[in-house]
Amino acid sequence: MTAKQTLLGAAGALALTAGMAAAQDANPGLIIDLGGKFDKSFNESAFNGAQRWVEETGGEYMETELANEAQREQTMRRMADRGANPVVVLGFANASTLDQVAPDYPDTEFVIVDMVVDQPNVKSIVFSEHEGSYLVGMMAAMASETGTVSFVGGMDVPLISKFACGYAQGVKAVNPDANVIVNMTGTTPTAWNDPVRGAELTRSQISQGSDVVFAAAGGTGIGVLQAAADEDILSIGVDSNQNYLHPGEVLTSMVKRVDNAVYDSFVAAAEGNLEPGITVMGLENDGVGYALDENNQDLVTDEMRAAVEEAQAAIIAGEIEVHDYLSDNSCPVPL
Repeated sequence: MTAKQTLLGAAGALALTAGMAAAQDANPGLIIDLGGKFDKSFNESAFNGAQRWVEETGGEYMETELANEAQREQTMRRMADRGANPVVVLGFANASTLDQVAPDYPDTEFVIVDMVVDQPNVKSIVFSEHEGSYLVGMMAAMASETGTVSFVGGMDVPLISKFACGYAQGVKAVNPDANVIVNMTGTTPTAWNDPVRGAELTRSQISQGSDVVFAAAGGTGIGVLQAAADEDILSIGVDSNQNYLHPGEVLTSMVKRVDNAVYDSFVAAAEGNLEPGITVMGLENDGVGYALDENNQDLVTDEMRAAVEEAQAAIIAGEIEVHDYLSDNSCPVPL
């Protein structure tokens, strides 16, 4: 090795060490996606994770809520320019923007929750939503008295079809003859925050015989759960534990631990251990699952719980394979 190569190597190592030290000293930043931090679902779960970090460490973080699509790039750049490190970005819709922005800030660590961005300074956290949805689909089929259950998605994108497909597979595993009705709220980002439309779709599904409805629709899901309670059918929440919204009416919630994703990212960055690459959160590491608490304990029978626990163990062991819609944009169960 020449003296010049040795000098360059030492300089590179020094720059890397300095970058890690800067990340440890900086405050993290959180960019909350459309729908707001109090959507009682995806965004609120992320916010709760950040708040848990604050409570446990006494640290501070920067926060911005997106108001419209046009703000995505500007918000990321502003957060990085303010010195936030890492910058945690919520939602799959931010992926293409982050892919463009991250290279311009090589000394800033970014985290995206819900999509993969292949950049050397980006950590991508994704979830096995199809596995958790399979479990709540089983519960829906076991709780249904009509043999017809339903699903209300938010924006009609492959990620939400991943939920729907997993749910339908779980339903059919229990009752092959069951009818699964699937509706999406819309094709634009407003579909995440339209509880009135969510309620309308739910009532339409009820008129077709559905007596259990699963909402994977962000803030729109609040309308789904409300309509289900009003019509005295069971509902299933998503992302956050939404059982408390209508105690005794919400069969369970397919929890997606976005809170853990944010909390763990903040902690890792503070310790200098935030690594780029892809992290998958599934059943085996409590990244997804179903919620059981005092609000739904009377709805979940011992038989139901035993069946779901058995299926969960089989999925983790590889004995049950739940098809991932995103693997080929198709579902073995018609949607």
